[in-house]
Amino acid sequence: MPLAPRPIIQGNQYSKVLIVGQAPGKLAHETKLPWNDASGVRLRKWLGISTEKFYDANNIAILPMGFCYPGKAKSGDKPPRKECAPTWHERLINSMSIEHILLIGQYAQTYYLNDKLSLTERVTNWKSYQPKYFVLPHPSPRNNIWLKKHPWFEDEIVPHMQRVLTKVL
Repeated sequence: MPLAPRPIIQGNQYSKVLIVGQAPGKLAHETKLPWNDASGVRLRKWLGISTEKFYDANNIAILPMGFCYPGKAKSGDKPPRKECAPTWHERLINSMSIEHILLIGQYAQTYYLNDKLSLTERVTNWKSYQPKYFVLPHPSPRNNIWLKKHPWFEDEIVPHMQRVLTKVL
């Protein structure tokens, strides 16, 4: 690992919504605050919730696939370390009151859904994962092209997800 391990997770026994993403970025590592970047701003907008509600562990649990910053790759960050999710996710989730799980990006979706579909295929067929899962692209600015090619995501899925989460939170 390029930096000393600093696991970044959030949640408690009252958490109702679980966000599973890739791994903390360098800024999250430095500030000890998950989704503390442009991706987090877009994610909170998609969820339709305030920063305060997002960082309230009684509402939102955050368990990335890798708990620590994995380092830089040619394009973006390296993939999450493989040992975190199998070692910790089930144990931690079983101690929470999770009603909905948001699977953000290919790594989370592949692990939890155990299928061979692409991210676009999963997001296109999002209703088949309801009511437990919401399958989302990563909110990174790097995905602006994907979002422009698939405007139905923000037109159809985001408002539905906001309605569901408003009831739960």
